Amino acid sequence: MKKTPGNCVFCQIVDGKKSCELLYQDEEIIAFRDEYPVAPVHILIMPKRHIQALNCITNNELDLLKNILALAISLAKEENISETGYKVVINCGEDGRQVIPHLHLHLIGGRKLWSTRDS
Repeated sequence: MKKTPGNCVFCQIVDGKKSCELLYQDEEIIAFRDEYPVAPVHILIMPKRHIQALNCITNNELDLLKNILALAISLAKEENISETGYKVVINCGEDGRQVIPHLHLHLIGGRKLWSTRDS
């Protein structure tokens, strides 16, 4: 797996060097609870392979995105938020508020959530 040097916290989670509340993993994807949740359900889903941001996805990696979204739908059902609603968020770049430069999706729900109209 291509990873950044040891400073990527998400790569450290993939390597087992940093603990997390693991919910799912397979050969290419890992999902775990966010350490700083903004809602009762806040799960991070990401590729195990280091991809810096959404802008770095190639056409050959579109199936990876499909699998990440499919897992988000499945976890939303498991977490009992699929009927009431949830957000799926991918921050990209500094202006998009991407804090950790490793592509990841936020699955957020369990309460009424903010809207872009609220900002």
